[in-house]
Amino acid sequence: MVNIVSKPIAAEPIAPKDTNRNEDLTQLPLEEMAGWIAPPTDLIFDDGVPLESNRHRIGINVLIDSYQYHRAPATDFYAGGNMFVYYSSTQAMNRDFRGPDFFVVLDVDGTEERQGWVVWKEEGRYPDVIVELMSRSTKKVDVGVKKELYDRIFKTTDYFVYDPFDASKFQGWHLNGNYTDLKPNDRGWLWSEKLGLWLGSWYGTIGNETTTWLRFYNSNGSLVMLPNEAEAQRAELESQRAESEKQRAESEKQRADRLAAKLRELGIDPDELS
Repeated sequence: MVNIVSKPIAAEPIAPKDTNRNEDLTQLPLEEMAGWIAPPTDLIFDDGVPLESNRHRIGINVLIDSYQYHRAPATDFYAGGNMFVYYSSTQAMNRDFRGPDFFVVLDVDGTEERQGWVVWKEEGRYPDVIVELMSRSTKKVDVGVKKELYDRIFKTTDYFVYDPFDASKFQGWHLNGNYTDLKPNDRGWLWSEKLGLWLGSWYGTIGNETTTWLRFYNSNGSLVMLPNEAEAQRAELESQRAESEKQRAESEKQRADRLAAKLRELGIDPDELS
């Protein structure tokens, strides 16, 4: 598991070392500014704590893999899960919460390799969308302190919580000044304005586990597939097309055989007509 804390980087005015210098002080390197404290470079990206369950692991991968497949071949986003989000220089010493189970940051270079999301290395960008897969031990934090953190500090546009062991426990909020409850549609799905997708339940087998998973749906209600699901669908369509072509060819042969038989009844040899 990963952890995050709620103390943001202080945004305090910084005075230059020498106010008598003629240079444009706004162009001074940060390390030459009085009061500048360099962020830590020895960040921890793995706390060695396992996920709550195999179902949580699969659920995270489902969200990451399906969203990446949905956006392919675009690379102007980053989708991650179960990893630290560092936004405060004190976090290396004081970690209070796990990082988001799933998050998306839009309009960034998604091809860059990252062990975690470090805000001060990402031009101050925070996650645009977060999903927490709740458990008995994290529920209160997910809908309490974390919700407040994502609302007040991260300013994350859309936040969702879902219990992989109880699909009825599904909530979402949209940032409108402060978080406001998202209203489900008639299927119980919640709309992510930032992603332009629905999030809702889907019952089926993934990774040898059969349960109700949290999945993405397009605006038209179609399921956002995983890569293997899309490949299986393509294979099925190819098989259907091949079967249809086989049936069409067989039907043409039968029609030709009937015509040939009719010609023979009339005393005409069909082979002489070709």
